[in-house]
Amino acid sequence: MKMRLLALALLWCSASLFAQEYFPKNDGVKSKNNNYTAFTNAKIYVTPTQVVDDGTLLIQHGKVVQAGKSVTLPKNTVVIDVAGKSIYPSFIDIYSGFGVEKPKRAPANGRSAEYDASREGFYWNDHIMPENAAVEKFKYDDKKAKELRGAGFGVVNSHIQDGIARGTGVLIALNGEGDDSERILDDRSAQHFSFKKSVAKRQSYPTSLMGAMALLRQMYYDADWYAKGNVDTKDRSLEALNENKSLPQIFEGGDKGNIIRADGIGDKFGIQYIIVGGGDEYERIADIKATNATLILPLDFPDAYDVENPYEANYVSLADMRHWNQAPANPKILAENGVPFSFTTHGLKSTADFKKKLMKAVTYGLPKTKALEALTTVPAGILGKSSEIGSLQNGSYANFLVTSGDLFDENTTLYENWVRGHKNVINDMSLKDIRGAYNLTAGGKTFALSVTGESGKPKAEVKQDTVKLKSKFSYQNNWIELSFADKDENNYRLTALVMDTSDNIEGKAALPNGNEGSFTANKTAPFEEKEKEEKKEDEPELVPVRFPNIAYGYDAIPKAENTLFKNATVWTSEAAGVLENTDVLVKNGKIAKIGKDLNAGGAKVIDAAGKHLTAGIIDEHSHIAALAINEAGQNSSAEVRMEEVVDNEDKGIYHALAGGVTSLQLLHGSANPIGGQSAIMKLKWGESAENMIYDNSPKFIKFALGENVKQSNWNSFSRFPQTRMGVEQVFMNYFQRAKEYETRKKSGQPYRYDEEMETLVEILNGERFISCHSYVQSEINMMMKVAEKFGFRVNTFTHILEGYKVADKMAEHGVGAGTFSDWWAYKYEVRDAIPYNAAIMQRQGVVTAINSDDAEMIRRLNQEAAKTIKYGGMSEEEAWKMVTINPAKLLHLDDRTGSIKEGKDADLVLWSDHPLSVSAKAEKTMIEGATYFDLEKDRQMRESVKQERNKLINMMLKEKVNGGKMQGPKMKKKERMHCESL
Repeated sequence: MKMRLLALALLWCSASLFAQEYFPKNDGVKSKNNNYTAFTNAKIYVTPTQVVDDGTLLIQHGKVVQAGKSVTLPKNTVVIDVAGKSIYPSFIDIYSGFGVEKPKRAPANGRSAEYDASREGFYWNDHIMPENAAVEKFKYDDKKAKELRGAGFGVVNSHIQDGIARGTGVLIALNGEGDDSERILDDRSAQHFSFKKSVAKRQSYPTSLMGAMALLRQMYYDADWYAKGNVDTKDRSLEALNENKSLPQIFEGGDKGNIIRADGIGDKFGIQYIIVGGGDEYERIADIKATNATLILPLDFPDAYDVENPYEANYVSLADMRHWNQAPANPKILAENGVPFSFTTHGLKSTADFKKKLMKAVTYGLPKTKALEALTTVPAGILGKSSEIGSLQNGSYANFLVTSGDLFDENTTLYENWVRGHKNVINDMSLKDIRGAYNLTAGGKTFALSVTGESGKPKAEVKQDTVKLKSKFSYQNNWIELSFADKDENNYRLTALVMDTSDNIEGKAALPNGNEGSFTANKTAPFEEKEKEEKKEDEPELVPVRFPNIAYGYDAIPKAENTLFKNATVWTSEAAGVLENTDVLVKNGKIAKIGKDLNAGGAKVIDAAGKHLTAGIIDEHSHIAALAINEAGQNSSAEVRMEEVVDNEDKGIYHALAGGVTSLQLLHGSANPIGGQSAIMKLKWGESAENMIYDNSPKFIKFALGENVKQSNWNSFSRFPQTRMGVEQVFMNYFQRAKEYETRKKSGQPYRYDEEMETLVEILNGERFISCHSYVQSEINMMMKVAEKFGFRVNTFTHILEGYKVADKMAEHGVGAGTFSDWWAYKYEVRDAIPYNAAIMQRQGVVTAINSDDAEMIRRLNQEAAKTIKYGGMSEEEAWKMVTINPAKLLHLDDRTGSIKEGKDADLVLWSDHPLSVSAKAEKTMIEGATYFDLEKDRQMRESVKQERNKLINMMLKEKVNGGKMQGPKMKKKERMHCESL
């Protein structure tokens, strides 16, 4: 069998001997070097799992001929004995910007402007640029290549890191010799995407993450439409996108949430993206594994925070402290859960930090084999290049590392990085290790010489009678140069060639008296590394991951419990009214029974005597728990979805639960007349964003009128509309287009699938409901007339602070109202607001709710409801309905929640006092039978948070004492979103 393999290898090599170059040589008499090179007596990692001890690696013409235990060497072989050394495949970085200049940022010009695409013959959106090819922008950077080779890399996959659809990458061998004809291994290696729009383009759409997602979806629909021959004109962007769809598709996610978002888009269109992670995947490992995606992992673990100053320490959130502690274990956790990944230098401030970060991952439990796979075979497999790179299999490129030993030992030296058979010296392998202690004699005096540091880059210290002397030392090509001044400031200059035959060093000396003499340095002790056990210390201690992994996150996601509330004052928000001394039984997440003296039947019993039990508060208009509020790039953004940008880690969720809120509508903002689709959520603190969304959720969308949409509050004059008249025309135009779209769709003719039009058709057909931002009565009337003209009704006017003027017309139209209790005069169009507004609308037969639109107000909506008693004389029960059953009706959820009724979801709040009182506290907030806020548990968590912060601070102080790299304290504040937030 060995002879057969050798014969095949020799046949392959002999074939290469007769291969002819297709261009002339006019640079003198030269011939191709057909010699073989053999590295013998090495420990060879052919692959991470195929290791050969005392093996031989045979290469020729930049490729591996054979690697194994018994390799027959041809006569024309140059033999290099690397006994005691190890050989590994060179690393591969498949997410790089190497040699490709990033486009310069276009100058800013105003806010929320709408620009047309700057190109003709390409896709309508400038941020979609699949026609870009990195190979056309590539320029070899020898300085950067040297840095990467020094870190162990032999091949990088580079692309233009700009835009949403970024075009194709180029696969580069980091070979300093030769030219690009040798370096470029593949000029169309992968197709690249991200959620980030181009910095070089000024087209405003998209302005948000949800806009980028919608644009990507529409791009794929349009590419399919184009591929089927339905377009008469040429679109070079879509042609390139379709042409490159068979390549690996690499998506820059950047964090755990974006991995899931990108994978969702891929799943919809039958694409399995390779996704760049963010290092926080461990926080949602089950969700990450469920994507089935291969990840590209940055190793930019955060440095410890300098928390020595107790005041500055308060700037650092517990979430950031935890991430510092937990992030290095991320690769290990992914490996344990079977999630495939490769490593990248992307995100590192310096390539020189790569090995240190890699070693940290290994220290935190990542198996060495998995680490090596992540640098070699996995990235090669991602690119479909396993036969060429990432291993030392026969026929692969001769890209390999020669090291002093185990690659993952911090004391191992990387000597050489061969790329396509070309040697690149990182540390001189022939350099003798001279580290140790010596007695140095020169000019009749004796000194103590200590040589420490790395074997390839040693450093020296000279002492005279225990006094450290000023000295200068260098060691290159086995030549020592040492100069120092003794205690009497006499200067000595020494030089010597280190011989392999002796541990002692002898050489020439220029003595203080000007004479030339000699010196000797007799070795008295070998170099010893500092106590390895002491340096390793204990296994890194990790604090537990919480759900969510921030302050006040839970050890485990709350589960539903069968619960019996005994002897409560029950506010049903139903015809039954308020029931005294009544029991409520919760079973399997539902309200099972309401009555007196109910049997617990094994359920947990809560004594609610003297307390009040209500349905959970529902906020019809909220902007908490969102990563973005407005897609402001166009006057209609009906295609964007708030469900896709839910921030399940917003601490505002926990605060809202503490105020008794169990459900809310997460609304798009009011930057444009036709906004985005809503998210109807239950505030299940600790759950994923997806699990917070109501199942079979009613479909809603945000519309807006007034100052915001005509952009009167900032200088932006290029986007229609600029007047209230223009706002009406936007609605008329878009609904007419939607009618025409549906007519074509129903005709059976081919049609371009348009997510924006699909959403508007749902409105026309009564399948999606409008919640409309509104203030002025004239516009309220206008919106109702537009709806009636197109055969539908507006579901809810929100804000609606002039609703009292047109309440009768609203009741006739059948529209509800979500309003504030007493906000007024905060901008010009609110000048006629009155606090009696809610009561007047309710008495006219308009279903009216009190909402927050504010991260602070959502915590006290019970008190906002109480204000309607003072302003309008509402009864207590009717006031309470304004934050429970009324918003449930507005959201079409009243059959599921909003009141205490048998069969409904057990969304309940146990109050310490009358729920409309300023003294009332939510003692327990329950959603579907699971307790998501508990006042007593909150007190315990406050103490737990304090102790954990103290523990992590002490860990970071210890890191600083041990010389670890630190970063300054940083305060990160989440913006509180409102309708106009961009």
